[in-house]
Amino acid sequence: MSVSEPDWLVWAREVQAIAQTGLAFNPNGYDHERYVALQALAARIMAARGGGEPPMVEGLFARQAGYATPKVDVRGAVFRDGRILLVREAADAGRWTLPGGWADVGLTPAENVVKEVREESGFDVRVRKLAAVWDRSRQGHTPELFHSYKMFFLCDIVGGAAAVSAETTEVAFFAEAALPPDLSVPRVLPRQIASMFAHWRDPDQPTDFE
Repeated sequence: MSVSEPDWLVWAREVQAIAQTGLAFNPNGYDHERYVALQALAARIMAARGGGEPPMVEGLFARQAGYATPKVDVRGAVFRDGRILLVREAADAGRWTLPGGWADVGLTPAENVVKEVREESGFDVRVRKLAAVWDRSRQGHTPELFHSYKMFFLCDIVGGAAAVSAETTEVAFFAEAALPPDLSVPRVLPRQIASMFAHWRDPDQPTDFE
């Protein structure tokens, strides 16, 4: 699958990663000022093409420390009676998505998705399998500042009940042929949900990855 993000975003992100890693391994060396200049350049490119303000973007970059690595987003595919669990995201104009979010430090990927599903939907789940690991930039999502991987887990309900949270405004189950049209595209895509249905129908299907 081809990269769907614009070239300028990919290049600016790579420049930022080089600068961040250089500052981590050579914080006071000869090239320190050059790495700082590269970070500022990446911020100006992001701001100019993405519509933000350079100081704001530069501040986000400056808070990233250590070797530059992708961020990790986890999503839970939870089924009941042949339908998949979706939640309305308060932060995205009430659009629907699989429950999930950025992985927290100190928890395993599976523990993270269990926590996210409980917090956003009210259901307690047990992870059955890792269904997919996808590079977000190659999936067709709306572009984001940082590079990230998306991990999708097939989960079984073991308790709890539907409940909204500070992050969600509605919790519901949908059949594959009746998904809501207003999906939160930054978070999940229709074909990713279709893939989760395929894994639910055939739990022995190998994990999707790229």
